[in-house]
Amino acid sequence: MSWNPNSYNLVTILGPTAGGKTSVAAHLAHNIGGEVISGDSRQIYRGMNLGTGKDLHDYVVNGKPVPYHLIDIVDAGYRFNVYEYQTLFIDAFSSITERGVTPILCGGSGLYLEAAIKGYRLIQVPNNLELREELATKSHEELVSMLASMKPLHNHTDTENRKRLVRAIEIETYYANTPQLDFEYPNLHNIVFGVRFPRMQQRERITQRLRQRLSEGMVDEVKLLLEKGVDPDILVYYGLEYKWLTQFVLGQISYNEMFEGLNTAIHQFAKRQMTWFRRMERNGIDINWIDGNLPMEQKLEFIFDTLRK
Repeated sequence: MSWNPNSYNLVTILGPTAGGKTSVAAHLAHNIGGEVISGDSRQIYRGMNLGTGKDLHDYVVNGKPVPYHLIDIVDAGYRFNVYEYQTLFIDAFSSITERGVTPILCGGSGLYLEAAIKGYRLIQVPNNLELREELATKSHEELVSMLASMKPLHNHTDTENRKRLVRAIEIETYYANTPQLDFEYPNLHNIVFGVRFPRMQQRERITQRLRQRLSEGMVDEVKLLLEKGVDPDILVYYGLEYKWLTQFVLGQISYNEMFEGLNTAIHQFAKRQMTWFRRMERNGIDINWIDGNLPMEQKLEFIFDTLRK
């Protein structure tokens, strides 16, 4: 299959969980000599394999390993954030393209994907304990008024929760008192593909995949993380599989409660993913959707036909 890297310097492949996007990205990378950059918020953690659905076997195509980036880069227990992800994405993208290779961004974490492809100007704002002490004496209404004087209140979630409200004021105060930092972002020529299945089939795939990962030892994975000293509260913070499995391992819920609760939570998560992707489309990001039921060869043909247009 022909490929003209001058047309695009980034290909993004996204989709909801259990949709097969990793396999498509790996096969595309194999065909064009590209490398995959993960766009997943939890696959960066070491030792969290089954629960995050790393599917590392997908990165071997026809017996040949496909290079990947931003997987297994920090220890479990660390609280990774989107600012750090964007910084590492820029490093990976630059390293790959400087070698004349095409990067393929692949994932389902909408915030991480958008931070990468839209190049949001993200700054890691430090905690301001002195300011927090001052704000602790103010009422909720006073804090809302204070934030409203700093910026338009488009995001109501900032004002509903006092902790988020204080943090929002802390961020705006930092911006107001910090000189503009140089922010150079790579010039991206990006094309986006999505992989999805019909809704009911997607639901069946999610449940089947959950059963498979449990049979492969997902409970033991969580037990091992706890034995290594990872705080249970941190695992719960990671959400989904790690939240429900930690509660089960600690004896707080039964196996059936864990399975049913987790299965429902993953379905809800997949629905939120699709909602995010539809919002991306409304905001001007064209997503070329691929039928997940197509054979891999036809999926790749669709990608290459689209690239030739």
